[in-house]
Amino acid sequence: MTGDDIEGPLAARVLTALLRENYAGLRDCVEDRTLALPGRTVRLVEARPAFLSDLVVDPAQHLGLGDVLAAVHALADPRDDVAAFERECLDALAAMKLHEDARAAVHRRLARFPEELRTGPGTFYETLAAYNDHPVHPLGRGRAGLSMADLSRYAPEFAPAFPLLWAAVRNSTLAGPLPDWWPAPADVGLSSLAAGAALFPVHPLAARQVGGHPGAVLAPEPYLRVAPTLSMRTVAAAPLCHLKTPLPTSTLGVRNRRTIKPGTLPDGALVERLLRRVLQREPALPVLLADEQTYGHAQDPLLAYLVRRFPPETARAHIVPVAALLAEAPENGHVIERWDVESLFGTYLSALFSWNVTLFRYGIALEAHQQNVALVLDDSPLRLLVKDNDGALINTSRLRERLPPSPGTDPRDLVDRRMTTEDDEALARVFVTITLHLCAAAPAVGLAQRGLLPWRTGRTMIRERLDAALGPDEAFLRARTLDADALPGKAMVTAGTLVDKVRTGAADINKHYGPPGPNYLRDAACG
Repeated sequence: MTGDDIEGPLAARVLTALLRENYAGLRDCVEDRTLALPGRTVRLVEARPAFLSDLVVDPAQHLGLGDVLAAVHALADPRDDVAAFERECLDALAAMKLHEDARAAVHRRLARFPEELRTGPGTFYETLAAYNDHPVHPLGRGRAGLSMADLSRYAPEFAPAFPLLWAAVRNSTLAGPLPDWWPAPADVGLSSLAAGAALFPVHPLAARQVGGHPGAVLAPEPYLRVAPTLSMRTVAAAPLCHLKTPLPTSTLGVRNRRTIKPGTLPDGALVERLLRRVLQREPALPVLLADEQTYGHAQDPLLAYLVRRFPPETARAHIVPVAALLAEAPENGHVIERWDVESLFGTYLSALFSWNVTLFRYGIALEAHQQNVALVLDDSPLRLLVKDNDGALINTSRLRERLPPSPGTDPRDLVDRRMTTEDDEALARVFVTITLHLCAAAPAVGLAQRGLLPWRTGRTMIRERLDAALGPDEAFLRARTLDADALPGKAMVTAGTLVDKVRTGAADINKHYGPPGPNYLRDAACG
């Protein structure tokens, strides 16, 4: 594949996203399926299927990122961060070219993995997933501020392993028991720790910033060899344990920093405890939760960590993130083809909707996208593995009706008040954009594009499984999904890079919505 083969489709996806979000009034420039840009016109075609938008930029025409950037420069408000957007585009293009060069060699290495290295919560499927594009954000493969050498050494696409660094950190807040493999001071070259100090893991890419921090002292010796998961800042540290550490980069928008705000750690732990209470009341739900109760932070986005423990049921199962289902397998075909495609997808949809519709009844909508939901596949019936709950949205009134507050699970104790609402409409928008768009429809579209399952079949399966999960009494959520005239969509590029929160009005850039899109579940003619 040549550079033009990569850049042309990327430019079309970027321009399609900007049009879908109506950035700078781009929709006003459309007439007769032609988009009139400053300096040139662009042909639009009907989206098949109509997922998120009715029209998309025709990828068959000769289009480059230069064309897109010229249009953005001409149309942007002077306050828009066009320079950052340009860097983001170029970073993504460079990363995609690097991936294309490395993919064959990485797949050859992965093909030699024995079965025991493909099971458990390791990195086999995470590495494969990293080569897939994000379903909505066209620049998802870029990581702002990191060089190509940084990516080769530390990004999941290259399946590296590297030694973790550590720092003695003063004035920290700690929660939960440390794992038994946690280093002692001597293990990292320190004779002892000063009173009130604790050892924090430090990603090598964050070492320079941490080393210059007045509250931290980098240890002279590394300890523990780790491998990156799909998120990159989270690494596999032990057979049933991952570590999340801050990274000085951004993904899915330059405003979307991969550092760790200290408040997200206790918030995620609280939501996990809340979800466990729901599972106690709803034991038939096919869901396993990662344990995220152990963490440390020092009130600095670069001085924090999370220990993620996985349940023992995952030790010998294939743990396949939703993001990996459509990935190319190292031998041949796609990951999902290891199983019966239609049967697995249907069972997965049933589990996905039963879980998330039940949570909606309790007033909870999870920001559990393709990276944070995995399929647990072994000889037992399929279960979902859910992790990373610090982006949930909770309707506190609805929750109180179903689950009275108790110590440790009261949403009033959340640090980030943006996680609470009294508005079911806000809850439904999260359900649609995450559970329906990203976790159900996007895989169905991908299966159709790869010739693995016709879109008509996948769409029907989504409708039927969602209808069964909703039951006869869920009129509100049914009206916002199956029976809606249009479906909300996120404006990820606009809010993540180009326009700041003051002007978008979004309290959370990850919950900023653009114009609604077609309801692909109602479009019977869509094939």
